[in-house]
Order: sequence, then structure tokens, then C-alpha cells
Amino acid sequence: MHGFDKDNKEIIETVTVDGWSKKLVNVDRILSVSEKFVLTSYADGRIIYWEYKEGFKSLKRRLKSV
Repeated sequence: MHGFDKDNKEIIETVTVDGWSKKLVNVDRILSVSEKFVLTSYADGRIIYWEYKEGFKSLKRRLKSV
């Protein structure tokens, strides 16, 4: 997770997990997609970056089919 505090200083939270897991996210919550991350809106006005393991083209195809 990554964001900024009230003084506009960068906040980086690193989360370590044992492996990948599938996640369903409402398409309306997706704010942007990059080569490595999906940026989504979250509770309480927060935004979250999700890292994904499949390729950008594959994710793009999945989103087009929705």
C-alpha cells in the first residue's frame, strides 16, 4: 500500500505474503491499470494498489470481456 500523510509525505506499507490469491473486485472500483498494478478505490475514501502476476495483455482482455 502506498499513500501520503496529511503533510504530503509518502507512506509505503510493504506486505509480505506466502503466495498469490485470487481476488474479485467490482470493475467500477478500478481507477487505473499499469503493467504491474491495479489501482482501486477502497473503504473510507482510501485507494489501494493490487499487484497482479498475469501479463498486462491478459488482464486487459479480461477487463474488455466484462
